[in-house]
Amino acid sequence: MNLIDGKKIASEIKAEIAAEVKEMVAQGNKVPHLAAIIVGHDGASETYVGHKEKGCAEVGFRSTIIRFEEDDAEAELLATIKKLNEDPEVDGFIVQLPLPKHIDENKVIEAIDPKKDVDGFHPTNVGRMMIGLPSYISATPFGILELLKRYNIETSGKHAVVIGRSNIVGRPMANLLSQKGYPGDCTVTVCHSRTKNLKEVCLSADIIIAALGAPEFVTAEMVKEGAVVIDVGITRVKSATTKSGWKLLGDVKFDEVAPKCSYITPVPGGVGATTIVALLTNTLKACKKEIYK
Repeated sequence: MNLIDGKKIASEIKAEIAAEVKEMVAQGNKVPHLAAIIVGHDGASETYVGHKEKGCAEVGFRSTIIRFEEDDAEAELLATIKKLNEDPEVDGFIVQLPLPKHIDENKVIEAIDPKKDVDGFHPTNVGRMMIGLPSYISATPFGILELLKRYNIETSGKHAVVIGRSNIVGRPMANLLSQKGYPGDCTVTVCHSRTKNLKEVCLSADIIIAALGAPEFVTAEMVKEGAVVIDVGITRVKSATTKSGWKLLGDVKFDEVAPKCSYITPVPGGVGATTIVALLTNTLKACKKEIYK
């Protein structure tokens, strides 16, 4: 069994980005600039935005955080998005999700200029990705592709089972794995809460992507010997064995599944570690106008 070290891969990619930024600046080009909008004071969102700010500092990017209160009007948020769309100094920006209930998430996503949509959520970028055009790939699918590539895991002709059909992970992941090229050329099955004979489907998988948000859902009896298991889930559960009183669990019952795998990602330290570098990579692409001229 080989453990896929997401932290190590994330550090490698950050070092590559930092070296490229240094060279760009030495040649007189602008420093990539990432902005983030956060609405309210959700603890997890604050943590994520903090990580993004730290990531920018590590690779030499400029970063800006724009804060709104929980009860601020949707119109104010949309007005700020318009300003960022028009600001030539800002290469890319994100609106941290989830948003308060009085704000229409889809309206916000669609208001972002696709050229600056470094989260890869705008329908234009999703559509470009679906038909294989250059696009900003959203964080989790990007991270998974990088892990497969950098561990030289064979994908061509393999049966990949994606458990979960969310627009953020399951659907884009299934599409990307089915596309021509590497890492791709898989035969893909998408499973979800209505799938019958889920155990049998998973047992036929060479690669399992578990992305349903149910702690320790995937057990050893669902995984064949030598399979590659990518665990996307991360759920905070109460624990009597830790000082904090809680621990993080993935969608895979790691201790019993790991011995059967050729490769497996841990939680934490697997897929999650690579999500920030997706944002940094997309911002660098935006600055260099690689996707949109």
